[in-house]
Amino acid sequence: MHVAFPGIHPQFQPRQMISSLRQRNYRLFFFGQIVSVAGTWMQTVAQSFLVLDLTHSGTQLGLTTAVRFLPMLVFGPLGGLFADRRNKQRILLVTQTLSGLLAGAFAILIETNSIRLWIVYLLALALGFVNVFDNPARQSFISEMVSAPDLPNAVTLNSVAMNMARVFGAALGGVIAAAIGLALCFGCNALSFAAVLISLLVMRKSELFPAKRVAKKKGQVRQGLRYVRSTPELLIPLVMIAVVGTLAWEFQVTLPLMATKVFHGGAAAYGVMASVMGAGAVVGGLISAARSRPRARALCLAAVGWGIAILAAAVAPNMAIELAALVFVGYGSITFNSMAKTTLQLASRPEMRGRVMALWGLAWLGSTPIGGPIVGWIGQNAGARWSLVIGGLATLICGILALPALGRIDRRIARTRGSEETSPEEASPEETGPEQASDDHSPAISSVSPAG
Repeated sequence: MHVAFPGIHPQFQPRQMISSLRQRNYRLFFFGQIVSVAGTWMQTVAQSFLVLDLTHSGTQLGLTTAVRFLPMLVFGPLGGLFADRRNKQRILLVTQTLSGLLAGAFAILIETNSIRLWIVYLLALALGFVNVFDNPARQSFISEMVSAPDLPNAVTLNSVAMNMARVFGAALGGVIAAAIGLALCFGCNALSFAAVLISLLVMRKSELFPAKRVAKKKGQVRQGLRYVRSTPELLIPLVMIAVVGTLAWEFQVTLPLMATKVFHGGAAAYGVMASVMGAGAVVGGLISAARSRPRARALCLAAVGWGIAILAAAVAPNMAIELAALVFVGYGSITFNSMAKTTLQLASRPEMRGRVMALWGLAWLGSTPIGGPIVGWIGQNAGARWSLVIGGLATLICGILALPALGRIDRRIARTRGSEETSPEEASPEETGPEQASDDHSPAISSVSPAG
């Protein structure tokens, strides 16, 4: 069976902007995620200022953030294999419950004045181990809630949900942290996990598209690594994500430092900065959701644009211009991230998707134990602005260097597509029958890439 590679010539289609929300299971998950992630951003704001209150150190802030993602760096591929072998819905029920309990523990310890820096490190590490299993299951479960044509839209809308939640969560967290106290932010986050748990429990199993589970064998982690290494459509975006994730996606470190050391604000100022960045990301996400899948080289162009926006935020002379720049930083962040995730989801075989998305988590989030302390140390010793400069330059250079390779992939895909297209009069009923395409839920790009 031949299915054409989707979105070689991307077109803006407003009606496609929320197409995946027509499917009930994904609609439940989408709104549950908004509530839960809003709570997570309230906790993110509170935790950053909790560490700064305890230590007054940008380096410690970077280290605390790094500890949270250290387990993903070490054990991320194992979490992806676990997701490929198990029921992802059940994994999420367990991981979301544990995340809520950890947030509740934070709230109680802060309210009783029992919190210490080593406890912050311990709880952050525990949350990191939960995320080893939660992240690949959550990312790859998206493809089991929607049909194949809606998968790119669902991946992008999931990023939109993350950033809509950032807008409300970061702003509300900043206000609550400044006016009432940090403990309430953690308490609200603990309660917010109920939204995701309810959405998972009321899903209709008959409307899911479960991927075939992988039987337990030796060497399956290495198999996933070899698969990615032999697939340029996966390898090049993952390398880009690793570089950018290490040095640029450290806004939990850079924005608090900019708020306090450059603009002389506090938690409320950081909350406004994070919210403005999130608002830009929502706009970018909705625009991305209304487009079919772009060419591979569009990922490079997104990196270049995002790098320029980060550099503009680094040199902004006052808060007003900083907020204007952060709108474009947010726009660039979701454009780059959603393009990268969509590329990985569609270019990977269903039985490999958990391991591939675990590598995405390893590259994007698991790189924080390396990048967080580096960026925090630079912000502490060279100045907060330089913590943004290093990320902006890395993103810009990464996009420029990867452009020739991804351009070659686009041309190869176009040639393969053209050579394999069959004229209508030559096609057999089996090749053109709609029932065959409807039965295959996989992204079906095997005819144009080594992924199949």
